[in-house]
Amino acid sequence: MDGQNAKQTKSFWKRPEGVTGAIFAAGALIGGGFLLYTLLPALIILAQNTLYLGIMIVAIAALLYMVFDPKMRNLVWYGYKSVMRRITGIFVQIDPIGVLKSYVESLQDNLRKMNKQVGILRGQMHKLQETINNNKREISSNLKLANKAKEHEKQNIMVLKARKAGRLKESNLKLEDLYKKMEVLYRVLVKMYENSEIMMEDLKDQVSVKETERKAIHASHSAMNSAMSIISGNGDKREMFDMALEAIAEDVSQKIGEMERFMDLSTNFMDSVDLQNGIFEEEGMSLLEKWEKEGTSLLLGEEKENLLLDANNDTSMLDLNAPIKKKAEIPHDNQYNKFFD
Repeated sequence: MDGQNAKQTKSFWKRPEGVTGAIFAAGALIGGGFLLYTLLPALIILAQNTLYLGIMIVAIAALLYMVFDPKMRNLVWYGYKSVMRRITGIFVQIDPIGVLKSYVESLQDNLRKMNKQVGILRGQMHKLQETINNNKREISSNLKLANKAKEHEKQNIMVLKARKAGRLKESNLKLEDLYKKMEVLYRVLVKMYENSEIMMEDLKDQVSVKETERKAIHASHSAMNSAMSIISGNGDKREMFDMALEAIAEDVSQKIGEMERFMDLSTNFMDSVDLQNGIFEEEGMSLLEKWEKEGTSLLLGEEKENLLLDANNDTSMLDLNAPIKKKAEIPHDNQYNKFFD
């Protein structure tokens, strides 16, 4: 695993086993301090005996050796992490393969929800398009009637029809602005769906392959071999392999989080829209505009800016009837191979 991927992995203290380790370390410090305080008078008496003093000096020297020797310190630290990991594993799922499998299930569930949202949004956009087109026809009809009324000097009718055309124009401006926002939402949801489906397939492939590799590595590298590797200054292959898996899990976790947040935003936006009465709440629009101004998307990458540009470009026509691209139609390399370079 390269340095960049290593940096993406959470430190020991930020993992579930780190919490367990912190609790045990705090308990050990408090208990050790209390024990030292309790035994201090007895230790002073023992120090007066030459034999016991020699034993105490050897014990202190061994302790200082473990503290100051890098290899021994790494070995003790590795042992401590291993024990804390085993204890935490009794209560929490920390096996990286198990975590990744749970993320695959989450992705499958989210993709079903997202596909449903895309379908609902597409239907709403068709209705909105129909309303806008009907308004345009009404505007044209009322303007014609206003012109005829003017020709026949029917002032009242002319004013009524002209005002109605004006109100419909004003309504259409708002509806067309709403449609633009819905188009942004639609384009992003579709692209997120496509990218998330690819991510899920890449993840499933990695889990399938790496689960077998992990079993082989753990079987061939016993705790003793790991300890000897650490003493000799080499990294523990088992730990490095698990760190790569944890880096993948962290990447997937962040992307699933973004996926779910945008689905929530989409739901809130659609709930704020009442197409039947032609009204919508500003809060839904504001949330979407806030997302548009945020930084780069983990799921979309540089595609986010292009999607926003296309949505606001009148020459870039959106085909609502176009099917979502399947993963087989989008050539790519497995995005998680790089974590094991």
